[in-house]
Amino acid sequence: MVKLSKNYRAALEVADLTKEYTIAEAVDILAKLPKAKFDETVEISVKLGVDPRKGDEMVRGTVMLPHGSGKTVRVLAFTADAQAALDAGASEAGLEDMIAKVQGGWFDFDVAVATPDAMKEVRKIARVLGPKGLMPNPKAGTVSADISKAIQEVMAGRVEYKVDKNASLGVGAGKRSFSNEQVLENVTTIVEAIGKARPSVFKGRYIKSVYLSATMTPGIKLASSEFAKY
Repeated sequence: MVKLSKNYRAALEVADLTKEYTIAEAVDILAKLPKAKFDETVEISVKLGVDPRKGDEMVRGTVMLPHGSGKTVRVLAFTADAQAALDAGASEAGLEDMIAKVQGGWFDFDVAVATPDAMKEVRKIARVLGPKGLMPNPKAGTVSADISKAIQEVMAGRVEYKVDKNASLGVGAGKRSFSNEQVLENVTTIVEAIGKARPSVFKGRYIKSVYLSATMTPGIKLASSEFAKY
């Protein structure tokens, strides 16, 4: 006999988790579930039909959340103009000095951005940043000639998504302290962005399933009608 967790049992008192719901219904259900003692992250988990092993079926991009992520983002900027980056809000900025600092084992940042001309040097630590998902990348909007704009967008709520080897991806959609309307708009924006990122060569069912959850809650399955057009 399967033993249900306390959180799952509590969720069953609010809704039938075997059913599917519209985004609005799922957001309403999530708001009614018991909350943790900290401000949990709201996340959507998506299962895609693509084959990530094929380069032309890789799904990756960024999306600007209407209401931000609710997370304080520490940005490291690799650039020759450190002062401009710091003025834009970067926590740390520089080039050779920052590369040496990272090589020394420092990782007190959430996102790394870089100017195109700095990438020649930054690639020297690709083996260090890459496995941690911190390597600046043009497709993620973290390599830009306008470093100030890149920093401001990241801090304003631009989030990155990337399919993993199992054709799944998870994207933070805000915090439980957000209003239902804010979560609804963020989630809808993310689903639309992932839908529009469908590889042109892919044939078949693109988005297989989407679940909405918070850090300490079970997932709430979204109705396929919410993403069928993709």
